[in-house]
Amino acid sequence: MNILFFLKPKSEVAFIYDYCTLRQVLETMEYHKYASIPMLNREGEYVGTITEGDLLWGIKSYQNMDLKRAENIFIQDFPRKADYEAVSADADMEDLLRKAMNQNFVPVVDDQKKFIGIITRKTIIEYCYERMQEMESE
Repeated sequence: MNILFFLKPKSEVAFIYDYCTLRQVLETMEYHKYASIPMLNREGEYVGTITEGDLLWGIKSYQNMDLKRAENIFIQDFPRKADYEAVSADADMEDLLRKAMNQNFVPVVDDQKKFIGIITRKTIIEYCYERMQEMESE
């Protein structure tokens, strides 16, 4: 099966750039109600994922943090615990499933390493559930 069947395209996904400020990232994640968000560089390549945990642990190291100060802190300076692993657009289902077991979403990149979207774990589970229901009704 082609994994692009599950793809939520970049145009429908909120993401941040590695040159964003902490405040921009916080506001983007709050607005979209994301617990983690893909991070791209200026060339549109996937470079990692920022999670709420990364933000909390990073903010903890700053003294007297407020939103004004957060405008001068760049997200690329924040340590990330673990980046979500991306798959290429031509990856097989097994590789996608292996990554989705440990990530809320799987970033998808094209052959030029450009970010093209995500596949959510929820979408994969819904597909598997539907197939299971079909098999039971046969």
